[in-house]
Amino acid sequence: MNRLGRLTEQAMGMNDTVWQRHVNPWSGWTRVVTLPLLAIAIWSRVWIGLWSLVPIAVLIVWIWINPRVFPRPKSVDNWMSQGVLGERIWLANEPGTVAGHHVRVARKLTMIAGLGTAIFLGGLIWLDLAATLFGLAVTMLGKLWFIDRMVWIYRDHQSVEG
Repeated sequence: MNRLGRLTEQAMGMNDTVWQRHVNPWSGWTRVVTLPLLAIAIWSRVWIGLWSLVPIAVLIVWIWINPRVFPRPKSVDNWMSQGVLGERIWLANEPGTVAGHHVRVARKLTMIAGLGTAIFLGGLIWLDLAATLFGLAVTMLGKLWFIDRMVWIYRDHQSVEG
């Protein structure tokens, strides 16, 4: 169902402990700002040349460290935490846990975010500001809408488990 998601999860070393920390809304929200910061860092090659590799490397390290640095949340009664919990359910891919209507929408949202990412990367490569900003907007819209769908999956799962 979501092979790329599971591969990403493995590459990030997401075990139970890391997931429990990643549920902290600070983890999720600080990751949201990472993509715009990465765009600025990559674009900075125009201004600072090879020194741009420093902020790029810092952000790549941050992406990996982020789900590990925040404590487990005291509550998951918030949108971002529930989105992360829903994503975990989505990635587990256990038969019967995710309704078909969620699967179809989540796949479409992943394609939207992927298309945005391709435009975003093209804009960064060719230093096209309009393509970069448009791609960034589409990617973030797709990802945030995906997270919203994950919240729905989490809430459906909670209502079934009672």
